[in-house]
Amino acid sequence: MRAITVRDRATGLAGLSLTEEPYPHATENDVVVRVHAAGFTPGELDWPGTWTDRAGHDRTPSVPGHEVSGIVAELGYGTTGLTVGQRVFGLTDWTRNGSLAEYVAVEARNLAPLPADVDHTVAAALPISGLTAWQGLFDHGRLTAGQTVLIHGVAGGVGSIAVQLAREAGARVIGTGRAGDRDTALGLGVAAFLDLQADPVEDAGQVDVVFDVIGGDILDRSAALVRAGGMLVTIVSPPRSGPVTGRRSSSSSSRIVPGWRTWHSGSGTDGSARSSGPCGRSPRRPPRSRPPSAPPARRSSGSRKANSRLSRRCIGSAAFEQTTAFEQPITKA
Repeated sequence: MRAITVRDRATGLAGLSLTEEPYPHATENDVVVRVHAAGFTPGELDWPGTWTDRAGHDRTPSVPGHEVSGIVAELGYGTTGLTVGQRVFGLTDWTRNGSLAEYVAVEARNLAPLPADVDHTVAAALPISGLTAWQGLFDHGRLTAGQTVLIHGVAGGVGSIAVQLAREAGARVIGTGRAGDRDTALGLGVAAFLDLQADPVEDAGQVDVVFDVIGGDILDRSAALVRAGGMLVTIVSPPRSGPVTGRRSSSSSSRIVPGWRTWHSGSGTDGSARSSGPCGRSPRRPPRSRPPSAPPARRSSGSRKANSRLSRRCIGSAAFEQTTAFEQPITKA
């Protein structure tokens, strides 16, 4: 089969080449997917898993690409939940050959059924950005209906999905970006947009959650905007200052969490770290309010299973260079 492979880490994108590779083998609980569309992040070429397997052994030439959409072509031994000929999309393993090929072997648990009305190209662009947005808002930011969230980079791949998820959950969204992003942001439904080149980020006022994909000075200044009891979530780097006091409090109970940096602005508590949970757990359904008289919402079991299968990987760490994150409380003075 044809595949795009890399052999030399030093060559970067110039080292990508089209080659003939063996048809993938479906191990236990795997499926082989005939690829219709694939997603590729240039940063993959800096990830250790692109070059070595789980034991640390060289595995080049390797096939990049960790987002896939296609048709199930083959089932491995013991694989359940999917059938040959089924449309699926999801994530490939970080330390195995990826989706820039005609066929790819994927763990069945990392795939979800693809609805017939969703294009393969759209589906292949969703997993990493979509799960990053979901986990940042709900697993780490604890966003709920009625709260206000400030999303930096709102017109980007992660931000554009985050604003839609936040609005669906009943939150008010303030977005930031470049001047040229304004129409896109307003079209996505933000309540207000700030041009980071012209508008002070402080114009956002106090918010319950900050979701940052930019870092630097914008992140530092955003820390002071988080209300007591709120959360600051970033996928870039820790802020150099905390809310109000300009200092981050130290805590013996702080935890190291792969892939995310989350700060909890405490108020009237013991200031202990707020756990975001381990990477790889299924995203929880975004909370929504409903009238007391309304009947409970009904969801198909298929939808719930799809969410579970698709979210087995903690994509925050993989999508953003596998950084080690610190979760630490901030107590306002």
